[in-house]
Amino acid sequence: MGCQLEVTLPQGYNEQNAATTDPSLFGVTGNACKRGDSYARKEFTTPTRTLTCTIAVQKGVRALVSAKTKGDVPKEKLLDCMQLVRRTTVLAPVHEGDILIQDILGTGVDVIAGEDVPVK
Repeated sequence: MGCQLEVTLPQGYNEQNAATTDPSLFGVTGNACKRGDSYARKEFTTPTRTLTCTIAVQKGVRALVSAKTKGDVPKEKLLDCMQLVRRTTVLAPVHEGDILIQDILGTGVDVIAGEDVPVK
């Protein structure tokens, strides 16, 4: 499953200067393609994830609709995003691609429906 990447940190790197350290100074080995290099640098400096979840539906043929973020969310905000998702309820009908939560927690990323849920 993928490459085993190794990131070499620049001399003098520490957590205090992590935010100001240029990612191009990191050494990356073990990648078999260019995507591996850019992925490792991004993952080390600003890790993000796609959030997949279900959201409660009122008056629908199903009580839940599958959903996901339209883009990546900062990893450190995932738990806060899930707390908001748990408190969210939408009204049927829901259509695939509908925006269920706009700009979740100010990330600039929408949560969209992954399927249709018609009215009961």
